[in-house]
Amino acid sequence: MTTRRLSGKTCWVVSDGKAGVETQCLAIAEELDLRVSVKRVAPRRPWRWLAPYGSPDPRVAIGHANSEFAPPWPDVIVSGGRMTVPVVRALRRAAGRSTYVVFLQDPRVRNDVADLIWVPEHDRRRGPDVFTTLTTPHRLTLEALARRRAQLPEFMAGDTGPRLTVLVGGNSRSHTFTDADVTRFMAALESLATHFAALYVTASRRTPPALAQQISQFMHGRNGMLWDGTGANPLHDFLAHADHLFVTSDSANMVCEACITGKPVHLFHPSGGSAKFDRLHSALEEFGAVRTLPTPVDGLEHWHYTPLSATEVIADEIERRWERVVTARAHSAPR
Repeated sequence: MTTRRLSGKTCWVVSDGKAGVETQCLAIAEELDLRVSVKRVAPRRPWRWLAPYGSPDPRVAIGHANSEFAPPWPDVIVSGGRMTVPVVRALRRAAGRSTYVVFLQDPRVRNDVADLIWVPEHDRRRGPDVFTTLTTPHRLTLEALARRRAQLPEFMAGDTGPRLTVLVGGNSRSHTFTDADVTRFMAALESLATHFAALYVTASRRTPPALAQQISQFMHGRNGMLWDGTGANPLHDFLAHADHLFVTSDSANMVCEACITGKPVHLFHPSGGSAKFDRLHSALEEFGAVRTLPTPVDGLEHWHYTPLSATEVIADEIERRWERVVTARAHSAPR
């Protein structure tokens, strides 16, 4: 890991417990080499309904001696998620100039909730305290990817490549896998599979049962692995040793993780979508990282691009801005 100016400083990751955003917060804190404490908030009604506006749930008891949100204040707070906004706002007032606050994703309130707000480029939010990157942060860095590539895991020892990694999402607020989508996906997977010696597949809790069952039947007796959710998650090895990737487009984080590899990412689009997803996919295609997989698949395309790793870029920006803010605060402090 790069030697960081913030290395060893204390950090609270303030989370609403949702895995996607909490993982992004942890990725940034780990890249900065901070000493992390995770603090989760679960506001009751009506404070839950009011978030991101209003005050935090009183039981959070910010600043009280028996609260987990009490001094000594951390050097850095990294947070994300609408439910955390009232708590982060109150913490910033209580901690004052001693704590640098980073918020990931759009807080849906004024920019002064944090010293720095990060959003992906496909989000419309902008401002002097807003920083954007094309892809989202995650816990697989370029350095970690290189380490994994240097050693083949035992479960891949018997295959000779080339390898196809398949990342399967599922139904969400913006996407739905219809019966026709399941049929299209399986046809594309069968066609792609003819070009590879081994397939490494991971599905999601959101994957429709009908699709999960067909994938399981398809993988029976084939070289590779279908991760069933038990044991250590092999995702990072799947990414590190992929020659090509086949990814469903319903998860921005999943697509962005695939793009750290520098290897061809073939996208499958289920029904639905949104303008934000369209902007992300278009930007990644323009960059040269992804292409929509044609149906039926006619041959296998190869392409190359510079691996996209937002985590390091965001951490660099936090350090640059933190140093400026700390210097300015020191100069303005009473003497």
